[in-house]
Amino acid sequence: MKENYVIGVDFGTDSVRALIVDAANGKEVASAVVRYPRWSEGLFCDPVQSQFRQHPADYVEGLEQSVRSALKQAGSAVQQNIRAIAVDTTGSSPVAVDKTGTPLSLLPGFEKNPHAMFVLWKDHTAVKEAAEINTHATKFKTNYLQFVGGIYSSEWFWAKLLHTLRADESVRKACYSWVEHCDWVPFLLTGGTDVIQLRRGVCSAGHKALWAKEFGGLPPDEFFSSLDPLLKGFTSRLFSETFTSDKPAGKLSSAWAERLGLSTEVIVGVGAFDAHMGAVGGQIEPYHLSKVMGTSTCDMLVAPIAEIKDTLVHGICGQVNGSIIPGMMGLEAGQSAFGDTYAWFQKLLQWPMETLLQQSTWLDAAQRDRLRSEWSDKLIPELSKQAQSLPIGEQDELSVDWLNGRRTPDADQTLKAGITSLNLATNAPAIFKSLVEGTCFGAKAIVDRFNEQGVPVKALIGLGGVARKSPYIMQVMANVMNMPIRIHRSEQTCAAGAAMFAATAAGLYPRVEEAMAAMGQGFDAEYKPQAAVTGIYAKRYQRYQQLGKFISTNTSTLSL
Repeated sequence: MKENYVIGVDFGTDSVRALIVDAANGKEVASAVVRYPRWSEGLFCDPVQSQFRQHPADYVEGLEQSVRSALKQAGSAVQQNIRAIAVDTTGSSPVAVDKTGTPLSLLPGFEKNPHAMFVLWKDHTAVKEAAEINTHATKFKTNYLQFVGGIYSSEWFWAKLLHTLRADESVRKACYSWVEHCDWVPFLLTGGTDVIQLRRGVCSAGHKALWAKEFGGLPPDEFFSSLDPLLKGFTSRLFSETFTSDKPAGKLSSAWAERLGLSTEVIVGVGAFDAHMGAVGGQIEPYHLSKVMGTSTCDMLVAPIAEIKDTLVHGICGQVNGSIIPGMMGLEAGQSAFGDTYAWFQKLLQWPMETLLQQSTWLDAAQRDRLRSEWSDKLIPELSKQAQSLPIGEQDELSVDWLNGRRTPDADQTLKAGITSLNLATNAPAIFKSLVEGTCFGAKAIVDRFNEQGVPVKALIGLGGVARKSPYIMQVMANVMNMPIRIHRSEQTCAAGAAMFAATAAGLYPRVEEAMAAMGQGFDAEYKPQAAVTGIYAKRYQRYQQLGKFISTNTSTLSL
């Protein structure tokens, strides 16, 4: 039997991962991770303004380096039998391009212009524009926001485009079209030279760009031009057709085949967002909420079209036919900060180490670096250990998890987090406990919204780094949800899902469900709710809701 191998490439927030798997069984053959050097230096970002931009050179260099490194590990026999490659990315992370589909920041004069770079998913500079879109949409007979939960987010395609056009005249004049990261990479790999020919995935188009079959495609140009004349004509330079990720975008161009050491017969699949492919890699099932838990969370659910019919869930990120599994309705929700919440607290606690340690005359530079690294590695595990040992009381310290605004339910990126019930006995483990509970309460609010609006959540699946590495957090999640949560065995479900789609696009499997069944690695842990504390958590969740309502009423700027 001929050996067949496929490559899944996962573009994360901080790095890109290339995973080579055996298409027959999904077993990992090799993998490599490359961090984005410009991003690591904090270039082109301004966290105070919620500006987060990534240079396409980070993506291009990381793609080549990670794939080549993985192929070197795998050996020549595997390299010669690579059949397909597929990619997932963060999203919505769009960029301004010229007519050839080249990001402007790769062109002379724009190399260091943040507005000419990819606007990362967590960039919230377009809050004003998102609010305008939401108000504007109410003027039309057709509800163009009905498939994105009724609320357009500053994290998404059109809000970021409008903000960019307003913010920079030079970019505005040079911008021919606007392209998502997950659509651009396959276009790059296949040697595309005309952006109109770029194959847009239904995932990004439906969830973020307002494309819907029911509208005949995108909303009409008049919807956008009447919002701001700067948007006039953009619909004609975007797309009218979309593709599911089980379809090929083309074959590797000769240039990229040479760069990667692969054949021009290698199929390149249509791209999608990381959480959507991650849900497939994590073997999603109908009505099982797959929670991809990393810096943020993306909560994915699939339902048969015949069962969900015309049910619409208000306040989620969207629902799109075929966005996760072709032929099924894909529903997306999530939290703007999850792992980022714990990273923020770690950074807060490490301030003395990062600042005062540098002034130490007792230690040399190498010793300071070793100490910093050791403390950094042990801080969250130790906080988790100590927090786990604390009793759980109804009146304990309480946190609301909106450190980066609220993604769902009911997007509002202007919201701020809060901590209450502090006292002189409050210590770091107690605050960490409240932060963990707060992120889990935020997760429960999403489940409640699905259940309330007619889409039942029957089970939970945990995916990603937090799910695999943080038993304490997952146990709290099970307790707060009062539901078991299964943890997928794979540490790389997004890249694994991309590999499954690559195998399907190459024709090795007729349907992605069959690729999932053959290539999935199963589950290796399950956390069950502890009856002794679920009642206390139910009462604390009510307090979380009350505190959240107070914060939203008094701090949101969307209604001001």
